[in-house]
Amino acid sequence: MFTIEHDFDATVITLVDEGSTHLQEDVVILSFEDCVTIEQLDPRTDEVLKITLSQAQVRELAAALNLPEGVYRLKAKPAQPT
Repeated sequence: MFTIEHDFDATVITLVDEGSTHLQEDVVILSFEDCVTIEQLDPRTDEVLKITLSQAQVRELAAALNLPEGVYRLKAKPAQPT
């Protein structure tokens, strides 16, 4: 299950781990104009761990989820006239 909320400066996506097997803490993804942060509570330390990705890293991660093993470089799309 997941939720999507639009705040003033970010889109917030929360991923909830459901099921009967070993469950992990919720993952919160905050998408800002210049970066994306991924947060998850570490129950051992009771601290929120945070990873910050650039927008380019997010695009590469999204592409990587659907590719086989290998080394890749994304090509920039030409600008579309408006």
